[in-house]
Amino acid sequence: MFMQNLTEEQRLTKAVVAIMSNPKYVHLASVLMIGKREIVEDYADDVSITAYTNGRDEFYGRNFVKLLNDAELRFLVLHEVYHKLYKHLHIWRHLYDENPQLANCANDYVINIKIADENTDKFATMTGALEKGCYDEKYRGMDSAQVYKLLCDEQQNDGGGRSKSGGAGDGGSETLPNGQAPFDQHDWEGAQEMDAEERRELARELDEAIRQGALVASKTGSGGDRDLEELLKPQVDWREVLREFVCNTCAGSDYSTYRKPNRRYIGMGIVMPSGIAETVGELVLAIDTSGSIGQRELTAFLSEIKEICDTVRPDGVRVLYWDTQICRDEKYNARQLDDLVKSTKPAGGGGTDVTCVTDYIRDNSINAQAAIVLTDGYLFGGWGQWSMPVLWCIMDNDNANPSVGSKVNITSRDI
Repeated sequence: MFMQNLTEEQRLTKAVVAIMSNPKYVHLASVLMIGKREIVEDYADDVSITAYTNGRDEFYGRNFVKLLNDAELRFLVLHEVYHKLYKHLHIWRHLYDENPQLANCANDYVINIKIADENTDKFATMTGALEKGCYDEKYRGMDSAQVYKLLCDEQQNDGGGRSKSGGAGDGGSETLPNGQAPFDQHDWEGAQEMDAEERRELARELDEAIRQGALVASKTGSGGDRDLEELLKPQVDWREVLREFVCNTCAGSDYSTYRKPNRRYIGMGIVMPSGIAETVGELVLAIDTSGSIGQRELTAFLSEIKEICDTVRPDGVRVLYWDTQICRDEKYNARQLDDLVKSTKPAGGGGTDVTCVTDYIRDNSINAQAAIVLTDGYLFGGWGQWSMPVLWCIMDNDNANPSVGSKVNITSRDI
């Protein structure tokens, strides 16, 4: 039987049509129509192009496409589309700024596990030229930030001795000790070159595509993608929760005033006085320094605390850095709070046992008005026995459920 040879452009179009026609990918149809999709030539300096996206447009290297069979090409297209769907090039920009190669690997591990799970029928396969791409079962169930942290830990334990190979638009691609590396390049710089209006428009298009995909999947009974439900969930602003907690727990009641109505009753049409304190007690910040929280996240968190304290004006703030023990105890009075972010010196780096904090508070007779704990929530030894209101700020771990106090989830991308 005569088979007509297709050009790379035609094969790419064929792959896209096949994905859109597959019932299990009906939810991706709208995302596939966002941006342009092109076959591009290798660079003149012999640096080959595999594939890459700037979060909106997709580009595929002609010579690389020639190496792939149809199932492999469908896998590659799905890979780029999922980068777009999850807004990787915008959400995880801060990881790229820290380590471009490991940021690429982290995103790819998450995506490749997902695509492989969806294609046990071999509709899309990670074989041939894609075989050495980033795939490892130990990263199952993690998001990009969690994988990135583990990769950083592994790199540090490895002495940083890893080789790098050139790539397009991403500063290179990391080759891991097991020989794996991203098979596509990530155009972080191209994503950054979009102006503010372009980024807002892209975000609107993607959000609408996600909603349309979820709706079509529900009507066709295909089940769609459960991750779409997460993408559509309204996000709680951790800063507002933090501010509400501090203002409520540190608002005293030395006397009452109607000049500042109590917000708890306003929604019911009742005007009640709020408590005003001449003095507000100490606020404890217990910060997990086991290695799960980076300097960028810590700086943003402390900056927010400082802004809140400018309003509440507590007598002081006590910062406790901890892992399996209290590694540093810093005290700031009201006059010193302006220097909090610059002068603090984090210490620690071992395991994660928050009971050392409550033991320390008890043993040192610390009589604080409230406590705020910043941690990843992967604790040993329980949640501790607290003698004061406590708010848990859980970083990148939606599954953590403290047995005491309140919690707010924080994702690295929101900081």
